[in-house]
Amino acid sequence: MFRRSRKSDTTLDHSREELALRESELRQKMEKLEQMIADAPRVAEEMGRQQREELLTRANEGRSRLDVAISLTDKRYGEEVGGGRRRGAMRKQRREGRIIFIVLLIALAGAIVWLVTHLQKF
Repeated sequence: MFRRSRKSDTTLDHSREELALRESELRQKMEKLEQMIADAPRVAEEMGRQQREELLTRANEGRSRLDVAISLTDKRYGEEVGGGRRRGAMRKQRREGRIIFIVLLIALAGAIVWLVTHLQKF
């Protein structure tokens, strides 16, 4: 007549529930991985197709692979792309390089003088 009440607080019940949760999570992961495996050939084919299209568009642009033709233009025929501006920038860079060289040379000379004066004590 009186039924016993189930003990829901046993460790066995808790471990069963935990195992059931883990099992369901693992099943979901397995389903996702199986789906990825099933889709892999299609995805690989799509990526290959995109790469082929990209290569075709690059080949049709007319530029060389490394744009070497642009840097190797023959200047004897008067095809100057940047003209006078380019020379000014080069002069500026050369002048800045000379200034930096002189500053570094002075710093090196100062370091040598300092070392010589302090090493004479030994």
